Amino acid sequence: MPQAKYQLEDFLALVETDYKDFALTINEMMVQKGYKPKIQLTKSYGLHVSYWQPRIKSVIGIIVYLLVQNGKLKIRINADNYANYLDVFNRLPENILNQMDKADDCMKVLDPQKCWQGCIGYDFHIGEKHYQKCLNNCFMLDVDSDSFPFLIELIECESKERSVACA
Repeated sequence: MPQAKYQLEDFLALVETDYKDFALTINEMMVQKGYKPKIQLTKSYGLHVSYWQPRIKSVIGIIVYLLVQNGKLKIRINADNYANYLDVFNRLPENILNQMDKADDCMKVLDPQKCWQGCIGYDFHIGEKHYQKCLNNCFMLDVDSDSFPFLIELIECESKERSVACA
């Protein structure tokens, strides 16, 4: 059976009115930077949008997911180059830090045999706090109006670093 073709409008129909502009801003920003959007239905996330780097066909090319979970717009940033913009982390608001705090700890740090071979997790400091968090949910964050500028800044930094690596 052929897979259904979804459009951005299908995803936006799931997003609360207050957050549609944010989703549209992310979409426009990513498309302008040459990322390819892919709207699909999965068991894990339901209908979601992912943005892929040009010329990279594997999941390594994904930079951002937008999804709706429990009625809330969420974003997952694959911050592969986080070490190059740690200064941004020191300006993150408390609500984002609290969400990162609740993310699962990185199993690979505890036992290298417990996670898939390619996993590197995230290992960084913000102030005095040491974060060793799971690659899958460290940057899986609720979107709210207070977090908009910080989330956009994280995506900008990651896409800039990725463009340097691809050049």
